[in-house]
Amino acid sequence: MNKIYHFPKDFLWGGATAANQLEGGHNEGGKGPNLADVLPGGKSRRKLLTQPGFDFELDIEKYTYPNHEAIDFYHRYKEDIALFAEMGFKVFRMSIAWSRIFPKGDELEPNEEGLAFYDRVFDELHKHGIEPLVTIAHYETPLHLIKEYGGWKNRKLIEFFERYVKVLFNRYKDKVKYWLTFNEINSATHFPLFGLGFSATSEEMRLQETFQGLHHQFVASAIAVQLGHQVIPGSQIGCMLLYASTYSYDSNPENVMHALEDGRIFNFFCGDVQVRGEYPSFINRYFKENDIKIDIQKGDLETIKEGTVDFISLSYYMSRTEKKEKTPEELGQGNLIGGVKNPFLKASDWGWEIDPTGLRVALNELYGRYQKPLMVVENGLGAYDKVEEDGSINDDYRIDYLRDHIKAMGEAIEDGVDLIGYTSWGCIDLVSASTGEYSKRYGFIYVDKHDDGSGTLERSRKKSFYWYKDVISSNGENL
Repeated sequence: MNKIYHFPKDFLWGGATAANQLEGGHNEGGKGPNLADVLPGGKSRRKLLTQPGFDFELDIEKYTYPNHEAIDFYHRYKEDIALFAEMGFKVFRMSIAWSRIFPKGDELEPNEEGLAFYDRVFDELHKHGIEPLVTIAHYETPLHLIKEYGGWKNRKLIEFFERYVKVLFNRYKDKVKYWLTFNEINSATHFPLFGLGFSATSEEMRLQETFQGLHHQFVASAIAVQLGHQVIPGSQIGCMLLYASTYSYDSNPENVMHALEDGRIFNFFCGDVQVRGEYPSFINRYFKENDIKIDIQKGDLETIKEGTVDFISLSYYMSRTEKKEKTPEELGQGNLIGGVKNPFLKASDWGWEIDPTGLRVALNELYGRYQKPLMVVENGLGAYDKVEEDGSINDDYRIDYLRDHIKAMGEAIEDGVDLIGYTSWGCIDLVSASTGEYSKRYGFIYVDKHDDGSGTLERSRKKSFYWYKDVISSNGENL
């Protein structure tokens, strides 16, 4: 007999996306260029993301740029939202493209066409009874802020971000209750280009520049939390972490200590600042040993203390297994964010190890540390999907993946974790952030678009569409 899990009656079931990965319309409605618009498609993207000296210039003869069209949500949002409603979504996580609102990022007045577009999206969501959960900054820093100011290395971006969030909160105060400040803020420790909008000056400067940029984001996030509470009474404003439960490769105490230290920096440092409102004590030694000296200006720490978040959201795709001394053969065998291969886990088509128990670990670790409500706002399986002759897409592998992770959430709730929502990543097929591919599909909804640029953009329901609809309608009891 299958175990029945009992999720809270007001649990927020839904799906998650990002503007740069599904909207398209990259030069429509007054939108300016952003980081995603200059990221090429294909597996070369990840290599470029991690190399110092990325030049942020288009090379249309060498690369394609799938984010420019993406899946054309910009024109098809009504159709897509209707499909989300058919599944029974309670919440839809989306982001606002900063450069739709401020095309360059440093203007004094916003772009009305961009604001009106999101008005229409929010109105359509509410028409279907779906609550928007809005990420304010999701890997799409305006390109002008990168080229002119150096991205979040420059303290001026705090001012520009504050102006941006003031506009958002005042415009959408009656339409959006749930907000996230920075997407996967801790990912900058591995991919500063994504979250901080700059390519490190050199490998030697990477850590210094990364943690200075993070400090500026901590201050900006705290300012946003305070503004949101002032402008939108009752609003809930959260942080967002890329979480990877971190295991020691074995019981060797040196490996155990290495895993602990690595996990603290990656999983807990940003959360400690945004949730507890202060830099954790363990970071002092890390800064000293890596010769990192953060410029903290007068009032910054008070701002951070007064702007702590209301809840914690996280993405969870994989765990991470760490070993202090890696052999040449072990290097590069870990997941997207490093480590070594875990012999007990299988992996996806893209080498991401599948570990649903790691999600239960993550939720227990986070709730035990912070005692704040949690929301899983990204989780999913990127896979190749096959369209059968009759048009069906039998993605049982995705159903199995999601079922196991939702069960892990159910176990965490029994453990006493206050979990308030779940939004599966890429609820509709979109452009992969890490590889710029269409073929790395996550969705319940298939979009006829392919890596070579071909396709009709037509939407169709996968087998998982009907499965997830049943999960939502039963509030997680039918797994």
